[in-house]
This record gives sequence, structure tokens and C-alpha cells, in this order.
Amino acid sequence: MPQNALETVKVHRLYLDIASQIERQIRQGDIEPGTRLPSERDLAVSFGVSRPTIREAMIALEIAELVEIRTGSGIYALTPSTNIANANAAVEDVPGPFEILEARLIIEAECSALAAARITDTKIADLERAVSIMASGSSSDKEKERADQLFHCTIAEATNNSALLSSVKWLWDMRNRSEISLLFHQRVRDLGVHPSVEEHKKILSALKARDPGRARNAMQTHISNAIDQDVSVLELES
Repeated sequence: MPQNALETVKVHRLYLDIASQIERQIRQGDIEPGTRLPSERDLAVSFGVSRPTIREAMIALEIAELVEIRTGSGIYALTPSTNIANANAAVEDVPGPFEILEARLIIEAECSALAAARITDTKIADLERAVSIMASGSSSDKEKERADQLFHCTIAEATNNSALLSSVKWLWDMRNRSEISLLFHQRVRDLGVHPSVEEHKKILSALKARDPGRARNAMQTHISNAIDQDVSVLELES
């Protein structure tokens, strides 16, 4: 096949497709500045996607300074920047926050099951220290966040599978470095949602018992609850 006939294959990111469509409407004047966009529920129906996907799209548009999100009120169009190149560059082509959580739900649950069969006493002690930091009233929010990440990465490390460890670390790196995920999680924290110490203790208990089924279920419950909490607290309309 001739080299010039090949095209670069791009990953399809649904939330960015939606953000691009709404961006065009704002820039073309079909949606005027100050206009309240349709409700999150109506947008989800119109685009045929989930409400979390709409939420990711709206946060991407907020980063591009094309909309203002007023929690409990709605989403309002802003006057678009005349510098389209700069506005487009503001939105990274990275997995969305809910995409990351969904991937973590699948991968980390199985990591927990595998770790339960392979974990050492040393790793158990590392997990206990992480939970202790998260539970301590003297720990800062940043210390608790670092302990949360350490807890999850330690479980992946306990699988003795370097591919799984790399995958989990990459997901956490995306969570901590991409602008859309940083804004998303800061919004969640500002609304008072923090990692559940009790859920981490249940995961730890299952790992200490070397029970793969319990460990898988405990991790699934933990991340599923995180997704449900993030969906409920980040309602974009009243």
C-alpha cells in the first residue's frame, strides 16, 4: 500500500465530538451569548448519549471558555474568543473523567481479585499505612489524595503483573494531569465529596483475608459509588 494512502487513526472521544458540535453552534451564532443551553437531560436525549458524557462535554467547553456552568442553575453560552486556535488548544484530546472511572472500575476490580491471591504482608502493611493517613484528622487533603492513589497503585503492584500496574498508573496519571479531570475532581471536592475511608477498609479486609471474590466486589462497590456520587453532586441544572 502506498505510504501516502495511509491516514492517522484517531481515538474517537464521544464527549469531544459533542463539545465540537456545540462549539460550532456558539461560534456561528446559533447559540447567542447569555443563552441557557438545554438541560443536561435534554442534551443527553438529543445526542443519544449518557448524562455523564454530556457533563464531560460541558466541562471541556468550560475550559475553552465557551460556556459557564452554574451548578444547580444550568449551562450558559459565553461570547466566544476571536482566537479560535487558542480556544481549540484549550481542550486536550484525552479520556474524560467518567471514561477514566469506568476503566478503573473494570481494571482495578480484577487487580484486587488477583492481588488477593498474591499480596504479601509487606504490601498489606503499605495499604494499612495509606488507610491510616486517609482516616487521620491531622492529614491534609493533599496527603489524603496521595494516600488514596498510593492505596490503589499498591494493589496493582501486588498483582505482580507489570502490564496491570502500568495501566493503573496511566489512568491515575490522566486523572491527575489532564485539565478536564483536574477541574472535574476539584469541582467534586469543593462540593464535599471525598474518598470513603470505610470502603477502603473493606477492600483492605478482603485482601488481608486473601479472598479474591470479596476483594473484587469491594473494589467494584467503591468505584461504582464514586461514579454515582460524582453524577449526583455535579447536577448541571435545577
